[in-house]
Amino acid sequence: MRERLEKMLAAGQDSSMLRFTLGNQLLKEGQAAQAAEHLREAVRQQRDYSAAWKLLGKALTECGDRDGALAAYQEGLTVAREKGDLQAAKEMEVFRKRLLKS
Repeated sequence: MRERLEKMLAAGQDSSMLRFTLGNQLLKEGQAAQAAEHLREAVRQQRDYSAAWKLLGKALTECGDRDGALAAYQEGLTVAREKGDLQAAKEMEVFRKRLLKS
C-alpha cells in the first residue's frame, strides 16, 4: 500500500488526504519520523484537518519529541474545537494530559 501511495505522490497527486493516509501507513510500519513529515505537510495544506493533527501528535510522541507532540495536540485541540469536532478534541486532550504527566 505504501508504495502505491508514494507513487501517487511522485506523480503529483499531492493532497492533505494522501499525506494523511501515507503518514498513517508509515506509522503502522514503525516509521514515525517519516510519518511525521507527511502529517506536517497534511496540516500545512489543510489547517483544519483534526485527524491529521491527532496523528501528528502520535507520530511525534513515538519519535520522542514530547514538546513537538504537545504543540501538535494543542494546535489540534484549537482546530477541532473551532470546527466542532468534539470527539477528536476529547481524544487529543487525553493524549496531551498523558504526555504532561510523563
